[in-house]
Amino acid sequence: MLSTLSRLRELIWQDWIWFPPGMGWADLQDHDGKVYPKMGDLWFILPVALCFLLIRQVFERTVGTPMASLLGVKDKHRVSATPNPALEAYFCRTSKHPEPSSIESLSKTSGYSVRQVQRWFRRRRNQDRPSKVKKFQEASWRFTFYLIAFFAGLWALIDKPWFWDMKEMWTGFPKMPLLPSQYWYYMLELGFYVSLVLSVATDVKRKDFKEQIVHHVATILLISFSWLVNYIRAGTLIMLVHDTSDSLMESAKIFNYAGWRRTCNFFFTMFAAVFIVTRLVILPFWIIHTTWVYPLTLYPAFPGFYFFNGLLIVLQCLHVFWAILILRMVVKFLPGKHIVADERSDHEESETEDEDAEHSRKEVSKNGHAQNGHTPLNNNHGKME
Repeated sequence: MLSTLSRLRELIWQDWIWFPPGMGWADLQDHDGKVYPKMGDLWFILPVALCFLLIRQVFERTVGTPMASLLGVKDKHRVSATPNPALEAYFCRTSKHPEPSSIESLSKTSGYSVRQVQRWFRRRRNQDRPSKVKKFQEASWRFTFYLIAFFAGLWALIDKPWFWDMKEMWTGFPKMPLLPSQYWYYMLELGFYVSLVLSVATDVKRKDFKEQIVHHVATILLISFSWLVNYIRAGTLIMLVHDTSDSLMESAKIFNYAGWRRTCNFFFTMFAAVFIVTRLVILPFWIIHTTWVYPLTLYPAFPGFYFFNGLLIVLQCLHVFWAILILRMVVKFLPGKHIVADERSDHEESETEDEDAEHSRKEVSKNGHAQNGHTPLNNNHGKME
């Protein structure tokens, strides 16, 4: 068994898979006081991730909660759903949004009227939604990290030649010594993304939950792989590009939860502009071009080359997906100057929504058709969650 694993490991880590011809893992051995990245270094991200989880708990309680109180962020009073085994079983095992035919059946089995069943499911769904204060705490924590990470990355890169001329990221490859600033930048970024994956069960869930998971996993794989094969110069540039806009998004959320509409819209507009420039222009046309097109003028393609750039393409596809959502949000709030609505989130259901919907159905049924041949418009807009 051990011999089989040893052979498999030797097969996976052959030089020709991860490096251009004539280069290999031997080039990354420490010598003459020069240090290079090692696979064993990545184990350090686990205690870093756990530290982030601990620091986050302390931050949210000692900074996030007082800040929420200072800005007037308060939770709405929620009426809990009355315990009902039949409805609870359907909610947990079948659907949180039962069809009209199912509501009638549930009405018979639960002993509730149709209206009471609708109200029960609405209240039960609201119970699972995170409170406004919790969302404020999460946004303030992420804002703090992204802002610090951006300036730390900028400090680590601004005096480096590959920051100004991206072709320099391949000069001397792979024999590029590891700098202390690069080491800590990598460990902190990796540790943070691993902490996001570990806390996914308790974090605020949005409609793009699956895309977020794909993004986090692809980012962890991308950063880890770039560390292993010493694509660190490219990796630091990619991390900086991502951190540039994230703090603006979290600041928009903070002001949204506080009810500062114009400030929220200002920061969200800034975020949208920076997101599009950094992730739809700089990343694909500068960075990915320098990792995909330019290296082929220096070395023949190899499997690791396709793996690294394949992960970048996955991230780029997600950026296009999110850019569409962002533009839809901007188009919605600019004309009427309403607060920006997050396309990824569902809003908390009010106590009157089901009654209004039921009243509308009765009106349509009574009149035979909607006025002027059109169904009434629902003017309720969800806010950025």
